Amino acid sequence: MEEPLLSAHVEDVERGPQLDSKDNAESIWDVMTFRSITSVMNHGIVKQLDFEDLLCLPGDMDPAFCHNVLSSCWQDEEGRPEPFLLKAIFYAYGWPYLRLGVLKVFNDGLGFVGPLLLNRLIHFLQQGVLHSPYPYTSSNSCIMKSLLLSSCVCLRTFFNRRRLYFCYNFHSSGSPHWDGLLLALSLGLTSVLKSFLDTQYSFRLAKLKLKLRSSIMTIIYNKCLCLTLAAQSRFSEGEIQTFMSVDADRTVNLCNSFHDIWSLPLQIGVALYLLYTQVRFAFLAGLAITILLIPVNKWISELIANATEKMMKQKDERVRRTGEILSHIRTLKMYGWEQLFSKWVMETRNLEVKHLATRKYLDAWCVFFWAATPTLFSLCTFGLFSLMGYQLDAATVFTCLALFNNLISPLNSFPWVINGLIDAFISTRRLSRFLRCSVSKHEENVISPGDGSNIIPKDMAAVMNDACCAWSSSDDKLESTVLNHMNLSLPKGAVIAVIGEVGSGKSSLLCAILGEMKLIKGSIHSSGSVAYVPQVPWILAGTIRDNILFGRNYDSERYLNTIKVCALDIDISLMAGGDMAYIGEQGVNLSGGQRARLALARAIYQGSDLYLLDDVLSAVDAHVARWILQNAILGPLMSQTTRILCTHNVQAISSADLVIVLDKGEVRWTGSSVDLVASSHSSFFQQNEFDAMCSGQQELVLDNSIHGRENKEHTHSTEVVEEIIEEEQRKEGRVEISVYKNYASYAGWFVTIVICLSAILMQATRNGNDLWLSYWVDTTGTSQKGFSTSFYLVVLSIFCAANSFLTLVRAFSFAFGGLQAAVQVHNRLLDKLIDAPVQFFVQTPSGRILNRFSSDLYTIDDSLPFMLNILVANFVGLLGIAVVLSYVQVFFLLLVLPFWLIYSKLQFFYRSTSRELRRLDSVSRSPIYATFTETLKGSSTIRAFKSEEFFQHKFTEHVTLYQRTSYSETIASLWLSLRLQLIGAFIVTFVAVMAVAGSRSYLPVDFGTPGLVGLALSYASPIVSLLGNFLTSFAETEKELVSVERALEYMDIPQEVVEESKAQDPHWPIRGMIEYKNVTMRYMPTLPPALRDVTFTIAGGTQVGIIGRTGAGKSSILNALFRLSPVSSGYILVDGLNIVDVPVRDLRSRLAVVPQSPFLFQGSLRDNLDPLGKSNDTTMWEILEKCHVKGEVEAAGGLDIHVQESGTSFSVGQRQLLCLARALLKSSKVLCLDECTANVDAQTARLLQNTISSGCRGMTVVTIAHRISTVLDMDDILILEQGKLVEKGNPQALLADPSSKFSSFAKASTM
Repeated sequence: MEEPLLSAHVEDVERGPQLDSKDNAESIWDVMTFRSITSVMNHGIVKQLDFEDLLCLPGDMDPAFCHNVLSSCWQDEEGRPEPFLLKAIFYAYGWPYLRLGVLKVFNDGLGFVGPLLLNRLIHFLQQGVLHSPYPYTSSNSCIMKSLLLSSCVCLRTFFNRRRLYFCYNFHSSGSPHWDGLLLALSLGLTSVLKSFLDTQYSFRLAKLKLKLRSSIMTIIYNKCLCLTLAAQSRFSEGEIQTFMSVDADRTVNLCNSFHDIWSLPLQIGVALYLLYTQVRFAFLAGLAITILLIPVNKWISELIANATEKMMKQKDERVRRTGEILSHIRTLKMYGWEQLFSKWVMETRNLEVKHLATRKYLDAWCVFFWAATPTLFSLCTFGLFSLMGYQLDAATVFTCLALFNNLISPLNSFPWVINGLIDAFISTRRLSRFLRCSVSKHEENVISPGDGSNIIPKDMAAVMNDACCAWSSSDDKLESTVLNHMNLSLPKGAVIAVIGEVGSGKSSLLCAILGEMKLIKGSIHSSGSVAYVPQVPWILAGTIRDNILFGRNYDSERYLNTIKVCALDIDISLMAGGDMAYIGEQGVNLSGGQRARLALARAIYQGSDLYLLDDVLSAVDAHVARWILQNAILGPLMSQTTRILCTHNVQAISSADLVIVLDKGEVRWTGSSVDLVASSHSSFFQQNEFDAMCSGQQELVLDNSIHGRENKEHTHSTEVVEEIIEEEQRKEGRVEISVYKNYASYAGWFVTIVICLSAILMQATRNGNDLWLSYWVDTTGTSQKGFSTSFYLVVLSIFCAANSFLTLVRAFSFAFGGLQAAVQVHNRLLDKLIDAPVQFFVQTPSGRILNRFSSDLYTIDDSLPFMLNILVANFVGLLGIAVVLSYVQVFFLLLVLPFWLIYSKLQFFYRSTSRELRRLDSVSRSPIYATFTETLKGSSTIRAFKSEEFFQHKFTEHVTLYQRTSYSETIASLWLSLRLQLIGAFIVTFVAVMAVAGSRSYLPVDFGTPGLVGLALSYASPIVSLLGNFLTSFAETEKELVSVERALEYMDIPQEVVEESKAQDPHWPIRGMIEYKNVTMRYMPTLPPALRDVTFTIAGGTQVGIIGRTGAGKSSILNALFRLSPVSSGYILVDGLNIVDVPVRDLRSRLAVVPQSPFLFQGSLRDNLDPLGKSNDTTMWEILEKCHVKGEVEAAGGLDIHVQESGTSFSVGQRQLLCLARALLKSSKVLCLDECTANVDAQTARLLQNTISSGCRGMTVVTIAHRISTVLDMDDILILEQGKLVEKGNPQALLADPSSKFSSFAKASTM
């Protein structure tokens, strides 16, 4: 059954959409030598690389194509009982991957030709005759003959044709010299061939990994687009972000681990067999050590898997908490809670580091066991071989040493491979659980536009039959339902008002129609296209026009009409760049009213059949609300559509054709607005006491009131586009030495010195061990009197013990230092961000900051120490080889200078480009996470507008750019690797030829004993891999250090002055008197003032309202009071004390606030109300009762109930009431309310106003309000217009004055 599927996909993968014609035009030689990257590298050494300089992707690596391949396989897999992502990956990419395995077999096999040729060559040097008897058997001879035959023929032909003097001189003396030269050249030729095979395998594997990475990223993103809010509730936002940032990478690493898991044992097996041919059964001593380590390694791997799983859970939680801080940083700073939340993040981080430490120290044991194994292996093998009565000779010892070197890589890699497999299996299991989630929007109930008439009457837009809906995606019982037994028929073309108290289920009703809730019982049908405006507007990071068009084509007439009816035309005309002005993430540079109107404009522009509008009028002032209602909702652009409006606006209710009253998730009443007045629910329709004044002016021309603004300058909401979002910076040139120093200081200088010393001494003992063996074989092979075998073994044991001890020291020092650095970087980064001013978060997308805390920190935690460890090991290994070769072969010194010049040029050429590519890689990665985070927050809006395809395309473009940087990076790395390996092959050939020439006295310098010559040859072979590995690991370490560099960037950001020297009265403020003296405030130095020379005094214990139209500067009054933005001129006094003299956190902790956007965090309700634990339960219940939310809390389960992320377990209105309760619990002398009753019904708003009036006596209450009724009973009101205070006085007195500004506001309001 699976075979046709597999072959079909393989064919697709191989063919691909041929997007890059240049890829097909490349010659085989260009592909083999990676010449395509040369143009990029030429640019890299003369300038900073840009994205247009990168290589184009081959057609089969296009992310859209790769997504289709994996997606179709996953869809087939989902049809099985237990779908597993790993199987789908195999069906998609299994065949090309298995073919790579064949290439790997050849490559690994070629690795053993070197030791066999070395054995022959040392025998030749020892005995002078190629055909003399050897200690190894005919099986080796057969292998050797077959491997050497072709190269011998080619070389003979080559040299005979050219009759070189040097070769002729050899040939004339007899065939053994000629054969010696052939062996030497074959050794080099083998290295050259292996270089090409090695890099081609790496290249094709890297391409496959990139395909898989883009497939997984796009499939996760598309899943998020499809997953309903109910299904999404099973995962935290941090967990979903970790799927993209960490689990995707770990799954891709399977490509390395799967081939290695069979290849490494095979390499070990072949090496052991060849050892048997050299030392007979003495190799069993070494094998015994290896076998004994297998159960130890298995046990350690299980512990590592357990620690990794626990660590990933804590990482998810930490990323979620960090994201929570970034999303609500303005509110947290107003509360003075940023340190508290930082402490909670630190607690989670400490748990994560605890599991990371377990893993790192277990890894250190793995490193110790496997790094010490080759030395122990040689001790036990040669010791037993000698005790068995055999005599050691140079050929045997150095062939074995070469084989031990071949064993080092697979033995050292094995624990990492196992750990990588464990990580990948854990990640694929996590991703499978996510991808298995049902995306069903109860398809049998939600009907597409064309089919609606077949299910529901033609005159109905939506029908609900006995529908019971819940927010949980699990199979809960009916008692968990939010909507119960809903029976509704909503006629086409009608204006339908949905009303009810806070938490009655109004927003849930709209989400149920959208299909975002889980339908437990009954059915929901809708027809036609849908447009949705959520209660909390979702704004894209992009231009005003992008937000309104939302992927649709531009129609100038409809567009201009839309912005006019949404009262956005004047706002847009005041913005730099007009409708092309850039809006920050989540609309950070817009006021609440502007965000609501922009979201409404987006919906109207779509021209849908059904509009779901969730409380769109609450965020705007009375004038604008009236205008929007008359010209937009009831206007010609929406006149033929069905409009379902959740609202508390009395005028909107009176204009509705149908009114639905909800209570506790059930329909209590339906009918016309006329009948509502006579019903038992008439309280929702009570008019304000001054409505009589307005009744004669219902035809008020609001156009003039809105469009009569004359201010031509920008306010906070109209910041210059270039200033709003700073482009992500990237460094130029090499990674500065300061980055290395900083990382070393984070790890600890003492630990750094210990690591370096232990690494050098470890290599010294290793080289000492080999030199002692060389001395041993030379003394036993001559007539001179040597020491006893036991003495040689004792010295060898001392070297072995010292090497093992130093290996252990190095492994644990690296683990400890890496952990210290990880802890220090995270803590300092978090501290710096917590103390950054709000303006930094306005200018920096949260996805960019979160990238530092997820992807970059993961690199610093895990990959950077690993790469540094490899770098140090490669460096000391090269140093040891260079010292020994220089000692053994003087002629090697002739190579040092030219070799160093070539090496320097190559590494300069490569590193100049690789650094730039790594930085481009980091910069191209940030938009992926920013878009992903943004989409997570607005997925319900995207689904409602059926804009999934537009967002998929946008995300795919980001992934394509990321793929291009990674592809260019990979080819650049392999370009270098190939050239270094070829240099290494030349060195091997040179040493071998010099050894052959020296052994026959053709050179003036004697190369010493066979033992030393054998040692030189066995040391020359690893140069091929060590040279490449050293520079590759150096470049990779530089790349990984870019993560440290990026973290350090955020350690230099501006900081709030959080600690001032003056000691404060613990009871301040006592009266609560607030004085603004000529206060002018700008959000940025280049922008016009948001407040202009504002002067007023609020007497202690009074209640003052602040009103004004959208963008008038109301919230700026509070921003200045809480020092969220610095005052340009003037000053603010609280109880006669200048607030700049009060420590900023102290100031904020002494004031209470209810922000415009209600903020609840994940945790218990008790923690949400009183995170500092200063109030008892009795007080909490009393306050909840005053805020009219006690019943809902009791019904939900009391103070210990778990509040979901962002408080989604409560309606927006309930969240506002809980935030008010939190503020009242604080018992501050100054209470600031920023439109805290905007999302509650009029009846609850009146009750709350009574609560504030009676419960806050003696407190100074500053209220920003849109409802005029909210401020009628206050002592004073302030009216702002374009940042200026234009009117101040008692509301009743101003209301009586027809010429006052307040009177005009009152006339426009029927709310």
